[in-house]
Amino acid sequence: MFITNSTSKTLKKLLSSSQKSVFSFLCQPQNPPYTHTQKCHYVDVYMKWKKDSYYDSIEHIHRSIELKPIVSLKNCIAQDPNGCIPISEVSKRGLELGVPMKVARFLRQYPAIFEEFTGPQYNLPWFRLTPEAAEIDREEKRVFEERRDDLKDRLKRLILMSKGKVLPLKIIQGMQWYLGLPEDFLRYLEVNHDESFTLVEIEDGLKGLVVEDEEKVLSVVQRNAMKRGAYFGGTMEAIEFSLFPSKGLRVRRKIEDWLKEFQKLPYVSPYEDFSHLDPDSEIAEKRVVGFLHELLSLFVDHSAERKKLLCLKKYFGLPQKVHKAFERHLHMFYLSLRNKTCTAILKEAYNDKSAIEKHPLLKVRKKYIRLMKESELILKKRRFSNWFVNRENMKLDLDLDAADEERREMPDCSL
Repeated sequence: MFITNSTSKTLKKLLSSSQKSVFSFLCQPQNPPYTHTQKCHYVDVYMKWKKDSYYDSIEHIHRSIELKPIVSLKNCIAQDPNGCIPISEVSKRGLELGVPMKVARFLRQYPAIFEEFTGPQYNLPWFRLTPEAAEIDREEKRVFEERRDDLKDRLKRLILMSKGKVLPLKIIQGMQWYLGLPEDFLRYLEVNHDESFTLVEIEDGLKGLVVEDEEKVLSVVQRNAMKRGAYFGGTMEAIEFSLFPSKGLRVRRKIEDWLKEFQKLPYVSPYEDFSHLDPDSEIAEKRVVGFLHELLSLFVDHSAERKKLLCLKKYFGLPQKVHKAFERHLHMFYLSLRNKTCTAILKEAYNDKSAIEKHPLLKVRKKYIRLMKESELILKKRRFSNWFVNRENMKLDLDLDAADEERREMPDCSL
C-alpha cells in the first residue's frame, strides 16, 4: 500500500496529539471523588404528592399555630406580679402576639386556660390563668431550667450550620418557637448563653450570635449511621437516608432508579464547609436535603411551616428553589396542607422513635393542647345549655300566649 506525503503528515499529527493527550492524562493529578459525582447531570424528577391521613392527624403539629399566641398571652399573665391583667394591657398587642382576632374574643375561646372576672375598677374584664394552666406553666419553667443545656445546644447547632457560623438575632427570634426556646431568651442573653456564644455586629447594623467551636459536630444522620456500622467518621462518605414511603404512593421506575443512585452519593454534613460543591450538582442537593433533615430534627415537633424555612436561604447557603427538595423527596418529608398553609414534616421522627431524640418541651405543649380541647367542650356545653334555657323560655312564652288566647275566646257569662 502506498502512503502519500499528505497521508504521512496527517498520521504524524494524529500520533503526536495522541501522545500528548496520554501524557497529560498520566501527569494530571487525581481528582477527589466528589468532583466526579458533581459532573453527573441533574435529573428532573418529581414524586406525585399523596395525602396521608397519619401525618395530617398529628394534633400537636397542626395545633401549634393556634397554640403559639395562647402561650404568648399566658406569659403576659404569668409574668404579672399579681398573676392577672386587665384586657386593656393586651388589647392593642394582638399583632405583636400573633392573635388572629380581637384579643378579648380570643381569650374567651379558651375558658380552660384563661379565667375571666370583673376587675376592681370601671367593671373592666380581667383575666387570670386557671389552676390547671398555672400548673402547666410551672412545669414549663422547670423544663426551661432543668434542660437549659439541651436548649442551648439546639441553638448552637442551628448557628453552626449557617455560613460563617453566625446568625442575626432576628433570624434566631423567628426560630425560637420551633427550637423551644423561652420567649425572653434573647432579652437576657448574658444569662441564657455561655462562653461559646459571642454577640457581634454584622451587616446592615444588625446584631448576631456567633459560635466558636472547634469540636467536630455529627449530624443525626451520621450518628444513626454510626450505630448501624454504616459510617466511620470520615468526610464525603456515602450515607443513605432513611426512607418512609406513604401508603399507596406509587413511584415510576425512572424515579426509583434515580433514588437508588442518589442514595449512593457522598453525604455532606450540614456542619461541614460546602463552598467546593457545584450548586447545580446532585451532591449539592443531597447536602440541602441533609440540612433540612437536621434542621427539622432540632425542632419541638420536627415540623415547620415551609414559608418560614424559605426565609433561611441567605444565611444557610440554600438554593433559590429550596422548596423543590421537599417535593422531590416525599419519602423523607411530608407536606401537609392543613390550616391553609404548607407544613413540612420529618417522617423519620414519627416512624422510628429511636432515631431522633424527643424534644423536652413536647410533653408540655401536648398538655396545653389538651386544655384547648377541654375549652371546646366547655363552650359546646355552654351553647347547649343556653339553647336549652332559651327553648324552655320559648315554650313557656308559647304556653302563656295560648292561655291568654283561650281567655280572650271564652264567652262573657256575667249578668
